[in-house]
Amino acid sequence: MVAVDIIFAPIFLAVLVYFLTKGAEHITKYIALGWFLVLFFISFSWLHQLPAHGFLQLGTYLKVPLFNFDLTLQVDALSVAMLLLTSLLLILVVFTSWNEKHQASYFSLLILFSGPIFGVFMTTNVLWFFMFWELTLVPMLFLIGIWGAERRIYAAIKFFLYTHVFAMFMFVGFFLLYKQTGYWDITQIKEAALTTPALIWWLMFAGFAAKLPLFPFHTWLPDAHVQAPSSISVLLAGVLLKMGAYGLIRFTVELLPNTTREFALWMVAFGLLTTFFAGMLAVYEKHIKKMVAYSSISHMGLVVVAIATMTYDGLSAALYEMIGHAIVISPLFLIAGWLHHKTHTWYMNEMGGIMKFAPYASAIFILAGMAALGLPGTMGFVGELTIIISAVKSFGWWIAVIALGGFISAGYIIWAVRRAIHGEPSQIVLNSTFEMSAAERFALAIFTGLIIYFGVVPQPIFDVANKAFSSFFGGM
Repeated sequence: MVAVDIIFAPIFLAVLVYFLTKGAEHITKYIALGWFLVLFFISFSWLHQLPAHGFLQLGTYLKVPLFNFDLTLQVDALSVAMLLLTSLLLILVVFTSWNEKHQASYFSLLILFSGPIFGVFMTTNVLWFFMFWELTLVPMLFLIGIWGAERRIYAAIKFFLYTHVFAMFMFVGFFLLYKQTGYWDITQIKEAALTTPALIWWLMFAGFAAKLPLFPFHTWLPDAHVQAPSSISVLLAGVLLKMGAYGLIRFTVELLPNTTREFALWMVAFGLLTTFFAGMLAVYEKHIKKMVAYSSISHMGLVVVAIATMTYDGLSAALYEMIGHAIVISPLFLIAGWLHHKTHTWYMNEMGGIMKFAPYASAIFILAGMAALGLPGTMGFVGELTIIISAVKSFGWWIAVIALGGFISAGYIIWAVRRAIHGEPSQIVLNSTFEMSAAERFALAIFTGLIIYFGVVPQPIFDVANKAFSSFFGGM
């Protein structure tokens, strides 16, 4: 399959699937599942085709020589890691959405989403990157606005406007890159001198920080998570937030390494504030899904601190944490949404005793929660430990204060388990039924296996990270 087809074929496939399956909507999920499996295996094949250093060339399309407006598609280990994560989460989201209402339109939108999100990670042309970045907002807007909770319209519009406005800062930074170099492609921009690198850096940082999101740009995310269907929260936390971290690595670290070193302590400050502020909000939160949302934000602060080290170890730790965070936080969102669907309440103090009636979901919630707070033997432990070690090497022992984030995580996770999972069942719980579909059980089992496997055997992810960043430091 031609690489460009992976990006643009979903537009036509989504429309075709929607109109052809309206009379038999259950077929749509099988088509979506098949497409996402194809994406996963193509991404996996690219992993084994990568050269020792640099990019795997996938072709140049839609050439406009006058403006250097070429859709250049090439991937390295960092790109492929994001493609594998994205396709895996899309596959599992199909299973967790197996019985979703209005399946023809729902799964068509998921197929549509796969095109631009793959484009974000496949192109090295900053203008095309921006266009794909913006196009990911459209299907997410409808997925939140149609299938979300009571305030879904408000959350969808806030999500769209907030991230779009900050993306315009990023676009201005990209335009200045073109204005000063005459190139849109990062492989050519890297070799050119910039007259205003600090301005460009801050403009790009603003766009990526809002997507991560960092404090104080985070306010759109809790609303989006709470109102979105839980399966869509998996994509928000596991994919869209990672776009911000990917952008920081690809465009600030790779394009402007000297400027990034100059502002590294600012990045550390934003990362620490995000980790502690969002963590404390999670401690005091009674709404179970909002608590998970704040936990997600808190962990992205750790990723930014790791990126700020500008070291081989730090960037490898950042990539591991990006993947680990997606895998760990996803079952927490899924089970929080499932509990709300069964009990019709979001509040942990109105639950209690869930373990007695739903031991399978409760056990996975506890495991994922323990991984989020950094329990040894899970992905959360490896990610947080490597970030702390790399940060101490780069900034000194004072940065070990970041370990307090783990103590805060322990507070809100254990408190959540105590209120919702253990204790005496409330009347709401006693009046509820807790059946779980086989598809949901399968998806949660996959997440559980990945949390444990890569927590015990982290080397496969670090092998990809080492391949990704060895070329970075070869050219810095």
